[in-house]
Amino acid sequence: MSTSFTPAEARHAVELLASRSLIRLVTEIDDNGAIPPRRLAGTLPDLSTHQLRSATDTARAHGLVRVAPGAGLELTEAGMELADLYDVAARWARRHAYPAPVCEFSSRIRHVLDLLAPSLMTERTGGLSRPSAARLTSDEAEADLARPRALLIQWLAGNPQVTRVSGPEPVA
Repeated sequence: MSTSFTPAEARHAVELLASRSLIRLVTEIDDNGAIPPRRLAGTLPDLSTHQLRSATDTARAHGLVRVAPGAGLELTEAGMELADLYDVAARWARRHAYPAPVCEFSSRIRHVLDLLAPSLMTERTGGLSRPSAARLTSDEAEADLARPRALLIQWLAGNPQVTRVSGPEPVA
């Protein structure tokens, strides 16, 4: 299992996974079950039609969701694992009040993924660099990043289509 990514691969993966609309789609399905296609707009009213279409197309292209006959849009195994990664990242961010004590769920995830991005590129040397230590408030916060970092690396290694730069554009 490869755990090293080029800067372009790491950047592409983080941009894709940190998309607010993708985070909203994946976590909504994870929390509440399959969404009938005609109910997407009503279920995620804070997203525009374009954002919903783009998030759905991106999630399908990367194997995160599928259409289940009679049920609607549901998560695949990769989608469920991504939802777990999002939950772990959000819990770390809440515990350490990162990036702020009060923050939107998807924003917390985006900030944690941005914080982890440099460590994706340093894996190839065998050691992890300190992830923007100046931005973290304690050594404990940095140490606690080990689990989200390991889950992210494991997820990306198991889903190499997400790191391919030539794939679909990240959603807004």
